[in-house]
Amino acid sequence: MLDLKFLRENPELVKQNIKNKFQDSKLPLVDEVIELDKLSRACKGEADSLRANRNKISKQIGALMAQGKKEEAEEVKQLVAQNAKRLAELEALETEYSEKITKIMMTIPNIIDPSVPIGKDDSENVEVQRYGEPVTPDFEVPYHVDIMEKFDGIDLDGARRVAGNGFYYLMGDIARLHSSIISYARDFMIDRGFTYCVPPFMIRSGVVTGVMSFAEMDAMMYKIEGEDLYLIGTSEHSMIGKFMDTIIPEEKLPQTLTSYSPCFRKEKGAHGLEERGVYRIHQFEKQEMIVVCKPEDSKMWFDKLWQNTVDLFRSLDIPVRTLECCSGDLADLKVKSIDVEAWSPRQQKYFEVGSCSNLGDAQARRLKIRVNGKDGKYLAHTLNNTVVAPPRMLIAFLENNLNEDGSVNIPVALRPYMGGKEKIEIK
Repeated sequence: MLDLKFLRENPELVKQNIKNKFQDSKLPLVDEVIELDKLSRACKGEADSLRANRNKISKQIGALMAQGKKEEAEEVKQLVAQNAKRLAELEALETEYSEKITKIMMTIPNIIDPSVPIGKDDSENVEVQRYGEPVTPDFEVPYHVDIMEKFDGIDLDGARRVAGNGFYYLMGDIARLHSSIISYARDFMIDRGFTYCVPPFMIRSGVVTGVMSFAEMDAMMYKIEGEDLYLIGTSEHSMIGKFMDTIIPEEKLPQTLTSYSPCFRKEKGAHGLEERGVYRIHQFEKQEMIVVCKPEDSKMWFDKLWQNTVDLFRSLDIPVRTLECCSGDLADLKVKSIDVEAWSPRQQKYFEVGSCSNLGDAQARRLKIRVNGKDGKYLAHTLNNTVVAPPRMLIAFLENNLNEDGSVNIPVALRPYMGGKEKIEIK
């Protein structure tokens, strides 16, 4: 969420940013907020004046009563009653204006970084760099569900009977591989200085609206019936929420955390073959990383975060590339975002396996995450990035480590987590 003072002083910049994100329908909101802000400040000014006069008039009544001037005192009391009525009206208006302004400000997108390419949607994202040589084997690479089924490693029909579409059972070596990747990612991030955390898997609505836009919330979140609780779509939500309504001593920054959690998402809409199986699902597990830092350090941390994901995938022999998200593909709270995509030998293209985002002070403003610095208090910057989400990552892993006989190689880095196995064999 933008600072109201910034919008008031830079309306044309805010409007241009809205245009850059191809959200022209939101342009009138800027003038609407400015008008509401004028009314709100006028209302507050009058209310403050009445409050200031209240004590003065009370003293005047006391003086008149002491002098025996009861009639004059009664006239002043009537004025006090009139002022009290007007003050109540103004206070109600203050609340009304404040709520309207906040509601609109929650929908106006954050100012994107100048380096973000301008584009309408993800088709206009820009490739930054490739890491590792994409390899296409001489043999045909099966669909990822078919690979797993050869190991008796997945049961979609059973999951469909139990929970419906978008769920799965992982079995045997495939399930062990899934857990091994999570454990390896956890230790990988701990070795890079991050503190390991297992967060709550449900959050209150105040946290939800603090970490994401209303549109994202509606598309992603599952609501717990009858309670003010939502299942998390990613542990970033509860991890950033951990700092809400806090004042962090500047010397304790940066806060660098890596978290494990299951994640739950609606994933609305129909999807093609390659996005079925375990690619786009309602429940999955993920290792995440988040950073809370000083504003001047957020760009540096942004580059460190996405590089961590690249390094992890390369350590498992998976070619990846980084993709700069264009303006139209950025969620409203994001300042800048880079996707990490893994190579799919089957599809002969890259597909998304992680996303790194710098949100500036947007989440901190909504959640009141402040820093106590030597020159006073200020809002922190927050960042997040996927370390690894194994169900989707399993597709890249299996395809890139598959042998012609159907066995799958286990990279050296992962072998300690797989009981020393160098490969898994079809039973």
